[in-house]
Amino acid sequence: MSARDVKLVLRSTRVVTPEGTRPAAVHVAGGTIDAVLPYDAEVPEGARLEDFGDDVLLPGLVDTHVHVNDPGRTEWEGFYTATRAAAAGGITTLLDMPLNSLPPTTTVEHLRVKQQVAAPKVHVDTGFWGGAIPSNVKDLRPLYEAGVFGFKCFLSPSGVEEFPELDQEQLARSMAEIAGFGGLLIVHAEDPHHLAAAPQHGGPAYADFLASRPRDAENTAIEGLIAHAKRLNARVHVLHLSSSDALPLIAAAKREGVRVTVESCPHFLTLTAEEVPDGATEFKCCPPIREAANQDALWQGLADGTIDCIVSDHSPCTTDLKTPDFASAWGGISSLQLGLPAIWTEARRRGHGLDDVARWMSAAPAELAGLHHKGAIAPGRDADFAVLAPDATFTVDPAELFHRNQVTAYAGRTLHGVVRSTWLRGVRIAAEGILAEPTGRLQTRNN
Repeated sequence: MSARDVKLVLRSTRVVTPEGTRPAAVHVAGGTIDAVLPYDAEVPEGARLEDFGDDVLLPGLVDTHVHVNDPGRTEWEGFYTATRAAAAGGITTLLDMPLNSLPPTTTVEHLRVKQQVAAPKVHVDTGFWGGAIPSNVKDLRPLYEAGVFGFKCFLSPSGVEEFPELDQEQLARSMAEIAGFGGLLIVHAEDPHHLAAAPQHGGPAYADFLASRPRDAENTAIEGLIAHAKRLNARVHVLHLSSSDALPLIAAAKREGVRVTVESCPHFLTLTAEEVPDGATEFKCCPPIREAANQDALWQGLADGTIDCIVSDHSPCTTDLKTPDFASAWGGISSLQLGLPAIWTEARRRGHGLDDVARWMSAAPAELAGLHHKGAIAPGRDADFAVLAPDATFTVDPAELFHRNQVTAYAGRTLHGVVRSTWLRGVRIAAEGILAEPTGRLQTRNN
């Protein structure tokens, strides 16, 4: 493109690029990044200039782990509300998980239902994972060809009867099928035998709930997953890692060339078991929030590259399902709108920079999903941005969140990093809490 095609220039003294943070002017043409030039580069004739001063221009976040629950459980969340929250939080692309909606995304027909529901409602670009369950091995290749980004499975009960878990034989069968066409299997890795053997007391005590989801359940499941992946030369991804004990095993597998990647989540990296009040089931998730020492080790895993990315695992529900009993309450943390400031608050305290945050929350998730037009401020990528005031603070008021149900474990916390605006393909879709009408596009693996 020529300078005549550039209609928008975004300028900041701090632009986070793959080469580092620097003053720059980002030229946008036709919804994509045309060039990243020095800060004082000439603005093309007829182009509009947006100067953000010292606010940071980040690549739009990519969240590959979101439970939207639409259709079927839209009282929990929906495409309209979830993507509004995403846009308000600096997320420009999300991938929807295949369960908690009715129907689950386990056949091409079910995928089409979900796409039809989502298309007119999404404020950010939205794609879909497929599901791997015991009965749908024959559906995996058609789903992949229809554009899902990969397949999610559980190794222990999922919490909803329409999405059953895989046993070890079924896991191997599904993994072999997916490896056969070059797909990605993403896994909720908790071993059901360890869970069954753990004490199950129920009640409001968080210590009892934590004991019911021991680290060994994660560690054993991940060990088995790596063994299958090594034998089948399959590509696998460990979802929502909470047990730091598994990090040496994962690091060793990566060194051996096993094709395994790993994510963790804001709640594991910013919240600790020691601070969870009894009965406060807004903190319940599976696997659980663990102790502060465990959290320190997870941050070390991020720093050394054993953990690849940070995604929300936004798994909301209605307020009534968060009963004070940790055994019966729905397990899931609502955090879609808050992930960036939550992580930045802790990252800055631990000496990490926004370059790190952009790598963990934008570049790496985009790479995981094969969203090669997302995840970086670089020529040829989509002009997706988040503008962040990194030193500004706010206190989380659940009533101000765009999630359908204003239940969050972050209520009352003071966080660093205010998202000033969010841009999708060069169009401002959120600014100071004001959201535009939906302009997101559905994404498929092959588009």
